Amino acid sequence: MKLSLLDFVPKLPGTSAEEAVQQAIRLAREAEALGYHRYWTSEHHGMEGLASAAPEVLLSAIGAATRRIRLGSGAVLLPHYSPLKVAESFRLLSALYPGRVDLGIGRAPGGEAQVTMALSGNFLERVGRYPQLAKDLADLLADEYRYDDHPVIARPIPKLSPELWMLGTNVKSATYAAELGTGYVFGQFMSDSNGAEILRSYREAFRPSVHLAKPSTILAVGLICAESEEHAQALAAKTGEGYRNRGGAPFQWFAGTASQAREYLLDLQNQCGNDEFLIVSPIPDYEERLHSYRLVAELGI
Repeated sequence: MKLSLLDFVPKLPGTSAEEAVQQAIRLAREAEALGYHRYWTSEHHGMEGLASAAPEVLLSAIGAATRRIRLGSGAVLLPHYSPLKVAESFRLLSALYPGRVDLGIGRAPGGEAQVTMALSGNFLERVGRYPQLAKDLADLLADEYRYDDHPVIARPIPKLSPELWMLGTNVKSATYAAELGTGYVFGQFMSDSNGAEILRSYREAFRPSVHLAKPSTILAVGLICAESEEHAQALAAKTGEGYRNRGGAPFQWFAGTASQAREYLLDLQNQCGNDEFLIVSPIPDYEERLHSYRLVAELGI
């Protein structure tokens, strides 16, 4: 079972944006040393507590500070952007860091209404075009895209293309991923849907493509791990209070010891049949968060 991590790049109270991104680089380097398979970073806009507006920029710095760990977006919010520009950016990353780049895409707004409008205009109209935008991006990464019947190539063309993944929290996103033949990440930590059913629907509908020959699944889960259950629960309470005070979106996580976390993940894997876990640890303390990831890495799954 592969373990990977998703970093929201939190800017904690009393810290600067500069410290937040340095902590992201530190986390990625530690994750690589601990054996994590991927470091992914999110995309959010206009949020005071997060410093992750441009994943492709941060990933460039992460790549320079690491040697092996895969680098990815969780996710580029495609309705805001031109598929050509996204393909160009991640192909450039792939040329910089061959065989290490993942392009995860999603269709969430990533911020409040006014910020979303300032970023890309009528988001509802654009999100309605998401299936076509995703297909255009997939075609660009396969060098099969045409505009007015004229071929358009996303350059530079790396020897190894970025892996294409779709992230989501419901059957609709799973269906999109299956139809395009991409990998699928189910965001269990922010969904009340049944992960086992969602991943099953993706596998059953999957169509092989130039991007992926057979279905591949990742389950994204919230996890807070500590030396004792009491300390883990205290961290969870602190985390929940921070999210409520900031008006944050609903967030689900498991809190416990390393052995409890191991049983939790193995049970989820048994239910969902996922190939990999993407661990989100939202603890509002850089040292405690890093320790949680260390404990998870030692689980021996």
